Amino acid sequence: MSRRVVTVGSLALLFALSGCALDRRDAPAPAPAPAGIAREELLSTLAACHLLRVGQTNDVAVSDAVVIAAADRYGVAVDAIVARSNRLIQEYRSLGPALVVLAVNACQWLADDIGMASALVRFEPDGRLRTVWLRIDDVEMTEGFAERVMAELRQRRAIGLVINSPGGSVHEARKLGRWLRANGLRTAVDRVCTSACVDVLAGGVERFITRDARLGVHQSKVPHLYSSHEGGQLYVADSARYLREMGVAAEMAIAAASVPNDKILLIPLSDALATGLVTGVVDGFQ
Repeated sequence: MSRRVVTVGSLALLFALSGCALDRRDAPAPAPAPAGIAREELLSTLAACHLLRVGQTNDVAVSDAVVIAAADRYGVAVDAIVARSNRLIQEYRSLGPALVVLAVNACQWLADDIGMASALVRFEPDGRLRTVWLRIDDVEMTEGFAERVMAELRQRRAIGLVINSPGGSVHEARKLGRWLRANGLRTAVDRVCTSACVDVLAGGVERFITRDARLGVHQSKVPHLYSSHEGGQLYVADSARYLREMGVAAEMAIAAASVPNDKILLIPLSDALATGLVTGVVDGFQ
């Protein structure tokens, strides 16, 4: 088993974001606020999404990629976003759950408006973007796996997870996958990711592989809870629902269900991209 922090190489998003400078001297004139939304409402939307990432990480040196992109497009000052975030905290202090819903919806709206994934962005003390990922190699997902990885991602202040695994517990994989999605983290594979590992990959807000990486699926071992024929069908349906939740075509679950548990179906890169299981191809990780 190998766990270490790696620095990502050749990720277009991060290179693009590094160009979203706060210095706008050479930038084009800011666009007007989108139709149907007032400037003040736009500021609150940016602040709410920013606040979501700050609250999730308990770190002020973070934001969301869509907040940076939208602030750059619409010419909104960073100081204004931070000030509005502080005001929102005061306004919603007694309505915590309402603020979370507002923030989640704000990030989704911005993602749709900008046309890019809502994803965690971290900054180094000197203002540069932090590009550190956590790597986990050759580990089977057993009970407690998800919580251990979540804790390590938080401790390392990582922006994503590089995972290569033969699989293991579907429950642990989907628990981690949902947490990765909710917290705006990316995923990647650069070696081999099979069985339940694919569910972890699917959880990333953006999902990268190298060209020589291998992804494989097969039938999961059906838990005793689903031991009947009808239960097995329900288990397949649960797999399809999870993948749809992650934005991956249900055909991936159907393909997996057609392969016996003692065999592996390797997924061609073209199929991984077409179904949304993978959103981009990278050269590798340093």
